[in-house]
Amino acid sequence: MKKVIITDKLNEQVTELFIKNSIEVDYKPGISSDELLKIIGNYNALIVRSQTKVTEEIISKAKNLEIIGRAGTGVDNIDLTAATRKGIVVMNTPGGNTISAAEHTIAMLLSLCRSIPQANATMREGKWDRKSFYGAELFGKTLGVLGLGKIGREVAKRLKAFEMTIIGFDPVLSEKAAEELGIKLVSVEELLKESDFITVHVPLNDETKDLISDSQLSILKSGVRIVNCARGGIINEDAVIKGIEKGIIAGAAFDVFETEPPENKKLINHPKVITTPHLGASTEEAQEKVSFQICNQIIDYFTNNGVVGAVNALSIQYLNDNLVKPYISLVEKIGLFISQSAEYPVTEFKIKYNGVNLDTYSELLTSALLKGYLEKRIDEPVNYINAKFFAEDSGLNIVESISSKDKIYQTLIEVEAVYKTNKISISGTLGLNGEIRIVSLDNYNIDLVPEGRMIIYYNIDKPGVLAKVSHFLAAENINIAGVFLGRKDKGSQALTVMKVDDEITENSLSKIKTIDEIKRVICVNI
Repeated sequence: MKKVIITDKLNEQVTELFIKNSIEVDYKPGISSDELLKIIGNYNALIVRSQTKVTEEIISKAKNLEIIGRAGTGVDNIDLTAATRKGIVVMNTPGGNTISAAEHTIAMLLSLCRSIPQANATMREGKWDRKSFYGAELFGKTLGVLGLGKIGREVAKRLKAFEMTIIGFDPVLSEKAAEELGIKLVSVEELLKESDFITVHVPLNDETKDLISDSQLSILKSGVRIVNCARGGIINEDAVIKGIEKGIIAGAAFDVFETEPPENKKLINHPKVITTPHLGASTEEAQEKVSFQICNQIIDYFTNNGVVGAVNALSIQYLNDNLVKPYISLVEKIGLFISQSAEYPVTEFKIKYNGVNLDTYSELLTSALLKGYLEKRIDEPVNYINAKFFAEDSGLNIVESISSKDKIYQTLIEVEAVYKTNKISISGTLGLNGEIRIVSLDNYNIDLVPEGRMIIYYNIDKPGVLAKVSHFLAAENINIAGVFLGRKDKGSQALTVMKVDDEITENSLSKIKTIDEIKRVICVNI
C-alpha cells in the first residue's frame, strides 16, 4: 500500500480521498524539519504548501519517495534539482488560485475608485462624511493590463463587463489571441500614456523590477489609478508616493510589497493608498481547490501513472544523460537569447534538428527552447512540462522538422523566431569537447559561447566602428571580455558580438546607437 504524508495545512477531507483509493495517509501539518527527516523514508508521496521546506537533505533521506505535491503554484520551497536527480516527480496546481487573484484585483480596483476603506474608517470613528470621498466610475474608461497571463486575462474579461476599453502589454501573447479576447496590444509606454487604470500581472525579474518608477511618472496619464496584486517590486513604492504627491497618480492599491511584511510605512499610511496583506489567493474556494486538486493528481499518478501538473517529469529520464544535457542547455540559452532580442512577441518558432538521435529528444529540446523564451515573459513558473502549453495558449505556432545529418556539423539545431516586424535565426551545435556554441546568428557565420553579458550590433562594414564602440564602453568603465565578428561581403552589413564584464546601462546603449554606421543594437544577458 502506498503511503502519503501531508505536512502543511490542507482541507482535512482530502484524507478521505486517499483512503477511498486504498492509499494510507498521515496528516501532520506543522511537523518540524528534524522530525520529517526521521520519518520521510517511510513515505511514497509528500504533500506541502509553502511552509514546509523540502531541502536536499530531506530528499536524500526519502528512500521510498516517488512524488512531491505542491498545493499551489510556486515550487521555490522544493529543491527541484535534488528531486529530479533522484527521479522524484514534483507536481504543482497551476491555475488553482487564478480566479481568487483576479477577483481580489477587481475588489482592490473598485475599493480604490470609491475610497471604500477610507470611508469605512470614518464611519467607525462616528463620522458622517459624504464630501471627502468623491470617487470615479469605471464605465467608459481605459484599463491597461500589464501582463496577459491567466490572471491578467481573467481580470480583463471581468472588467469588460463594466464597459471599459481594455488595452494590454504582454511579451508573449500574439495579436490574434489578444483580439479574440477583445484586448488591443500596445507597448508599455503607450499603455502608461493612455490608461486611466493600470493593473500589473507580470512576473518579477530583472526586466520587470521597477516597471513603473520615477522615470515613468512624466508619461503617466494624469489621474491614473494603479493596482499591484502580482509581485512586490514591479511598481516602485516610493515613486507611487511621489506621483500621488505631485498630483499625477490619483491613488494606488497594493496587495504585495517590495519586502513582506512591508517596511514602507509612508505607503501604507498614505490616505490615497489602500493595502492588504498579500491576500490574492486567500479564499476558501482557492484553498479548497488546490487541496483537492493536488490530492487527485497524486491519486492519478499512483493509479494511472498520470503526470498532470508535473514540473519535471520529462527531464527525469534525461537529466543525467551526458549526451542530452548539453543540448538542453544549448536550446534553453537560444530561447533566452531570443527572448531578450525580439522587439515584439514571437508568433512562430521554426526548429530544425539535424543529426543522428536528435529526433529522439526533439520533444524535450523544443520544450527547453520554449522554457528559455518564456520564463521571463509570463507570470507563471515555466518548466519543461508546461512550456508548450503556455506557448500554445499565447498563440505561438511551433513548426519542427528533422534531418538525419547536416552538411558541415555532426549535429546542428537551427531556430528561426518570427515576430511582427522581423525575424531572428540562430544555429547552435556542440564543440569537439561538448561545449555549446552558436555558429550562426541571422545568417552570419560566428563562433560564440552563449553566456554572460553581450552587446550585439549590426553595422555597415567600415573601418573604425569597433573603435568607436570600444571608446564609448571605456568611457562608461565597461570592460570588453571578447569580440566576435561576422560579415558576408566587404563593405556590406556586418554583425559584431561583444562580451563585457560589467553591467550595460541604457546610457551606454543610447551612446552606441548614435554611431552612424550602426543600424541596430541589443543587449543580452545569459
